[in-house]
Amino acid sequence: MPLSHALTGFAAMLAGVLLATTVLAAPLKQAALIPQWEPQAQFAGYYVALAKGFYAAFGVDMRILRGGPLSPPSVLLREGRAQFGTFFLATALRERRHGLPLVNLAQFVPASTQLLIARKKSGIEKPADLAGKRVSLWGPEFKVLPEAFFRRHGITVTEVPQGYTVNLFLRGGVDACSAMRYNEYHTLLAAGLDPDDLTVFALADGGLGLPEDGLYCLDDTWRRDPDLCRAVARASVEGWLYAFAHPDEALDIVMSHVSAANLPTNRMHQKWMLEHLRQAMLAGGATPGPLTAVQYAQATKALVEAGILSSPPAFEDFHADCR
Repeated sequence: MPLSHALTGFAAMLAGVLLATTVLAAPLKQAALIPQWEPQAQFAGYYVALAKGFYAAFGVDMRILRGGPLSPPSVLLREGRAQFGTFFLATALRERRHGLPLVNLAQFVPASTQLLIARKKSGIEKPADLAGKRVSLWGPEFKVLPEAFFRRHGITVTEVPQGYTVNLFLRGGVDACSAMRYNEYHTLLAAGLDPDDLTVFALADGGLGLPEDGLYCLDDTWRRDPDLCRAVARASVEGWLYAFAHPDEALDIVMSHVSAANLPTNRMHQKWMLEHLRQAMLAGGATPGPLTAVQYAQATKALVEAGILSSPPAFEDFHADCR
C-alpha cells in the first residue's frame, strides 16, 4: 500500500476515534510500554503516538518506560511492570520456549537488519574466518540470530559482551562487533571507517532475514483485555505512519526523549536511523501491521534448521489479530 493511501486511511480512522472518544468520554485505560533499548529513533512511532495523543485517542493512558540493557522487556513484562514491549521475533520465540507466553500484536520491521562487522585487514572476509575470533554480542534479547548464524556456518567464536557503544571494536578489543544497519553501522562510518575497509555480514543474506521489531504482550493480557491490546497496536501503527510522513517533527519528539535520558547521540545520527527504519519497514510495499502467517512460517523454519528452536507454537497461538 502506498504511504499516501495509508495516511489517508489513518486520517479517517483517527478522526472517527477522536469523535467517538469525545462523545463517550470513557476513562482511559492505564498501560506501560517498554522498548528493548535506550531512547532513539528505533522507537519513534511509539514516542510520536504518545506525543500526538494517539494512544489517548484510542482510550489508553500510556507510559513509555526507558529501555536498555538493564531493563529488558522480558523482565518487565514477567514482573508486571509493563504490559507491552518490543521484541525481535526470534527473541520472542526464544522467550516463549523459556516459559514467557508472549503474543505478537503488530509487526513493524519485516526482515532482519542485523549485522556482524569486521575489519578486512584482520583477515576476516567470510563467515569461516570468524572461527575462534573475539566477537562482541549484545545480551540475550539480541543474540539469537548471531548464534543461529554461527551454528549455520559451523563455527565457534569467543563471545564478548557488547554494551551501548561499539568503542571496543573501534579500539581493537574485538575482531568483530554486532550492529544494526540503521544504527551502529552509521556510527562506525561517522567514526572514520571506510565501507571498503569493512567486512559486513548481513544476517538476512545468510538465510536469517527474520522479522525484527514487533509489539508484544503476555497471553494473559491479551485474553483479559483484547480491546486494550488492539487499541495499543492500532495507535502504535498510526504513530509510525505519522513519523514517516512528518520526519522533522518525529525527530523533535525523539530528541526530547534522548535529551531527557542524557544519551551520547545527535540529531544527524537519529535522522539516519529514522530514514533507514522507514526503508526497512516499507520495503517492497510493506506497511506496519499484522505479522503474516508466511513471515511466521519462514522464520520458524529458519530457526528450527539452525537448531535454535525445536517445536514452535502454532501461529494462531502466537499472533493476535489486532486489525
